[in-house]
Amino acid sequence: MTRSDLETRSLLDELCSFDKKGLFDLGHPLLNRIAESFVKAAGIGAVQAVSCEAYFTAIEGASSSLPSNGVDGSGGVQPDISAAKKRRLPGLRGETSSKSLEAMVKKTGKESLQWGVAAGLYSGLTYGLKEARGAHDWKNSAVAGAITGATLALTLDDSTHEQIVQCAITGAAISTAANLLSGIF
Repeated sequence: MTRSDLETRSLLDELCSFDKKGLFDLGHPLLNRIAESFVKAAGIGAVQAVSCEAYFTAIEGASSSLPSNGVDGSGGVQPDISAAKKRRLPGLRGETSSKSLEAMVKKTGKESLQWGVAAGLYSGLTYGLKEARGAHDWKNSAVAGAITGATLALTLDDSTHEQIVQCAITGAAISTAANLLSGIF
């Protein structure tokens, strides 16, 4: 084997072993788990934000090419983009590309941070509760989900008391259901 083959093989071995040893070694399993969950979910959040914007841009572009009656030549109907426009990036209004890029980066950063905080907080709480209680059950998931849901509600621009409580209940319900269903499937 040549030196290049060994370097390639060791890189592939490293990539395959992420599941075994994780991405980080911060000295404590709790910190490792939080950091790893944050990074993975932040990446997913960034991809979600960019793909969502690309989707809405494509729909808006497709709908502008249709005739005014909303029906294309094949009998297809124009998509409803009123909901899409509400979710669009507020800074993207046909300005220069530097402003559009800046708005996209801000939106992607915010989405990444929210996803990362949610995953890191939830993962850290479930690990901490498991260590404190000595059991990993639906109760840990419910508490971690409720705290995570309430924290995410606080990241909204104008969060009300009702929204915080609703997000806490929703987070607890989703995480409890996921925990209970994980034993079935």
